[in-house]
Amino acid sequence: QVQLVESGGGLVQAGGSLRLSCAASGSIFSSNVMAWYRQAPGKQRELVASITSSGRTNYADSVKGRFTISRDNAKITVYLQMSSLQSEDTAVYYCNVRWGLSNGYWGQGTQVTVSS
Repeated sequence: QVQLVESGGGLVQAGGSLRLSCAASGSIFSSNVMAWYRQAPGKQRELVASITSSGRTNYADSVKGRFTISRDNAKITVYLQMSSLQSEDTAVYYCNVRWGLSNGYWGQGTQVTVSS
């Protein structure tokens, strides 16, 4: 069984920064992709950023240059450093880990609220 525990969300003013963390545990294939998604009220869940176990990253256009994803393979933990936050970044942020062709596993989500 795989568990993902997210932390680091909260309320921040526009222009501020937050760092999200997601620690994974359980039977996880060593070659995997860890990612952050977000879902704003009334919108579909969207990919924010992903990182492979070898360190290759991918970002949504809306966050390029503002967000940085990183990971610690020894701790099976992924981070999302968010800077220059905007009201449009307000959402529930979800961590995901996957390998092969599966949809992977999801965390419970952490709320990020940016006040303007």
